[in-house]
Amino acid sequence: MKKNLRNVVAFPLAKLLIKLGFVKRALKKAKEGDFILSVYFHNPSKVEFEKTIVWLKSEGMTFISPEQLENIIDNNLEMPKGAVLLTVDDGWQSNEENIVEIANRFQVPVTIFFSTEAIEEGTYWWSYFLKGGSKGYPSVKELKKVSNNERMATLEKIKGTVTLKREAMTLDQLRSTSLSKYITVGAHTHTHPILTNCDDEKAYEELRLSKEKLEEWTGKEIKYFAYPNGNYGIREIYMLETLGFKMAFANYPSYLTKQKMYKKMEIPRFGFLEGATFEENMCRIAGIWHTTTKKIKKRS
Repeated sequence: MKKNLRNVVAFPLAKLLIKLGFVKRALKKAKEGDFILSVYFHNPSKVEFEKTIVWLKSEGMTFISPEQLENIIDNNLEMPKGAVLLTVDDGWQSNEENIVEIANRFQVPVTIFFSTEAIEEGTYWWSYFLKGGSKGYPSVKELKKVSNNERMATLEKIKGTVTLKREAMTLDQLRSTSLSKYITVGAHTHTHPILTNCDDEKAYEELRLSKEKLEEWTGKEIKYFAYPNGNYGIREIYMLETLGFKMAFANYPSYLTKQKMYKKMEIPRFGFLEGATFEENMCRIAGIWHTTTKKIKKRS
């Protein structure tokens, strides 16, 4: 479904949910301290990200950093009312202008999780298939289901036939970003594989390498991690703890309640959908979009 057609279908539902007060009620519960809204982005436009910040501020929400979340979990800090935790995956080059500059201007804490190979080489593996998909190669969705060795073998074949412009931040941009007092740098593996498709040695190396490179480049301890594609298991949690990570972020949509936050390596997040209407993303951030669409799909 094309993005514009998708929005035509989704927009009336989002407007209805807002009109019926679902968003307001969800924000009210957050402001009463029932839960924290944990949200992640990838590559939003400046308009999308700034509009989100302005809207959440107008609703009286409080932005917290992962360090503050750690202190809340450890009972060193009271859970603030209306707390929102903002994170960004991958480390796209446009994040510098569209995320970092706005975070600095509005003095809002944001965590960006970087894939280190993309910093070095400039591109993300899936972009080769998105550009060269018509040449008979598997889709990105298909490649997420095969072993990492099979994905890498296919990637090597297509790399020589597709040319991409730089997509990720440069090393200088990463270093500059890490100097902001409002930005926390986190790890997102080295090559951005699906960790559960990797063997033990490869999975551990992906985690270790990303942490070590980011610490070397920024001169700061890297304590937080986000699972690529949201895929993880007991093995990945154990490896992260062994390497000294303090928290890890998943992609399953759920409110961050006191009960859930004690699973430090499985912090849930609601996903912001770039290109969707802002009304839909209001519902997504408030945590009502997924539950509503899930009920609709179940009934149909």
